[in-house]
Order: sequence, then structure tokens, then C-alpha cells
Amino acid sequence: MQSLPATLCHLDGEYLPLRDAKISVLDRGFIFGDGIYEVIPAYDGHLFCLDEHLARLERSLAEVRIPNPHTREGWRALAGRLVASAAGEASVSVYIQVTRGVAPRDHAMVQGIVPTVFAMVNSLTLPGEAARTDGVRCVTADEFRWAKAHIKSTSLLGAVIARQIGVDAGATETVMFRDDWLSEAASSNVWVVKDGTVLGPPRDNLVLTGIRYGLLERLCAEHGIPFALRRIARDEVFAADELMISSATKEVLPVTQLDDRPIGNGRPGPIYQSLYAAYQEAKRRNAQAQQPPRGVSA
Repeated sequence: MQSLPATLCHLDGEYLPLRDAKISVLDRGFIFGDGIYEVIPAYDGHLFCLDEHLARLERSLAEVRIPNPHTREGWRALAGRLVASAAGEASVSVYIQVTRGVAPRDHAMVQGIVPTVFAMVNSLTLPGEAARTDGVRCVTADEFRWAKAHIKSTSLLGAVIARQIGVDAGATETVMFRDDWLSEAASSNVWVVKDGTVLGPPRDNLVLTGIRYGLLERLCAEHGIPFALRRIARDEVFAADELMISSATKEVLPVTQLDDRPIGNGRPGPIYQSLYAAYQEAKRRNAQAQQPPRGVSA
């Protein structure tokens, strides 16, 4: 068995080495996947888009009727302490998970139990230069996951299977279609560029509205790039001038091949180049706005 790291984690109010953290086998997160999670990136000690991540965490908790165990400031302090513990690393991510808690096994939502709060810090490996210069290859699959994709749930078996489809094909991601309409990728949002406009699926219950939804919309507005959300047919995706995926760990990444077919001219396009540069500038502005410079102390 691979040994677990000794990096700092948080479990129910205690900070301890990750390899020493333990939960009950009757935790509903373990039994049912009854919980939600967030992944927050941090660059050079600065948490990125923290308020947006915490707002989505609050929405997910409300959707599944789990009481929020912390205030915004409490979450900020918790995440900041974990980032500060990894001060030697340039890029990390903070993983936060809240489950309904520990109770005898029963499908119904048990009332009056204390949520389990777990958080850890991980190294964040961003896509390499080759992926940004040449683009990445993706494959497609029909959407088979549930219709409450807007909840960032820990019940991720569907996403695991979807991601494995891409792994088996040697692809970076699996782009999903629901009844021939673009959904999202296994663990990313998908963006189509046509005639200079960035297009994405609408904000509804069928996609997880990634934090980059709002970020890319702002960046497009700042740089005069038209942006629209609407239903996008499968044929439009293959006919795109550019195709991109985005997530906390991928930032924004060009897709130049889909199901062994080139997208556009088969090279990363100008809209991607502009948005990637704007994304890096947003990270620099975020760092300048934060004090103190190494995260937020607990």
C-alpha cells in the first residue's frame, strides 16, 4: 500500500498529519457519498477566487440540507492555515469536504447530527508547456450522470467512470453530450469558440457551474471578447474554431483534437491565447490584492 503523506490536514476542528486522520465507517460520506466538496487553488500562498468557491460551497450545502459548519471567515482561516503549511510550494490546492456526519445507516437525511469537516492541502501541478503550445486531445461520450450536476457532490462514481473513458483512450478529458447537446467534461467545463464568440452551456442543473464560468465571463468582458451561454449542439462543437476546457487544476486549456478529429486548424487559437494571458494577469492581481502575502493566517 502506498504510504500516505504527513502534510497538514484539518478534521473536525483538529489540525494533524494527513496520514493520521481517521473517520467513522458510519460516516454518511463513506456510506452514501452524502456530502459536498470544493477545490480551491492557491498560487505563491494566495488563495484564488476564494469568495466564489465559498459561495458555491454554501449553495451546495443548502441544496443537500447540510448546515454550514463555518462562517466565511472561519473557512478563510482554515484554508489559509493549510496554504501556509505548504509555504515551500508555488502552487497548491485546498480540498474541502463536508459530509452529513455519522449515523446508523438509513437513506433518509438524518437530523441533528454534526457534519464531518475535512480539509487537506495538495500540490497543484498545472498543465505543462506542451499542452498549452500544442493543445490536448479529448474524446466524447454520452452523458450518463445524474440531473443534479449543479451540486458539487462527493458522489463522484459517474465522474470517475467518465474520466476513465478518457484515460483508456489516452485522452486528457472526456467531453459529455446529453441528447446531443454539450454538457461538460468529466471534471471540467467546456467552451466553444465560434466567429470570435466564447460559448458555454447555460447555468442550470445539468452542469456544475465552475468558478471559471464567472471568471472567464469577466475576462472576456475586460478584453472585448463576446461571451454567451446557450445550448450547444454536438455538430457545433466539432465545427468550432476553438475548443477549451477549464477547471481549478487546468485553468484554461486548448483542445485541438476531439475523437481524433482536429478542432479548427488543429492549433491553439487566438481567443485561447488571450484568455490564458488574461487568466495569468488575474492571478497576479489577486496576489497584489491579498495581505499578508503568504495566505491568511488562522
